[in-house]
Amino acid sequence: MAFEDRTLKCKECGADFTFTASEQEFYAEKGFQNDPARCHECRAAKKRERQSSRSERQMYEVVCAECGAATQVPFQPTEDRPVYCRDCYQKIRGQQ
Repeated sequence: MAFEDRTLKCKECGADFTFTASEQEFYAEKGFQNDPARCHECRAAKKRERQSSRSERQMYEVVCAECGAATQVPFQPTEDRPVYCRDCYQKIRGQQ
């Protein structure tokens, strides 16, 4: 199937952008069903936004239930479930 460059409109900023033949081929190889909705600049901005929100994630101080080391986890622990440091979690996970 031959692909040709197409002009699309960004849903974020309204600018026209080119969906190149090589990008279309890549989308087809990956099985993507939808054309991109955002231009390259808006996609990059959205990606930066997601990454910065991840780094601002609230962390909770806990004590590992296995070794007693102080560690941080990205979720609010509950009293009914043990919380492990990264090393102990990997060990326990490997035993299952």
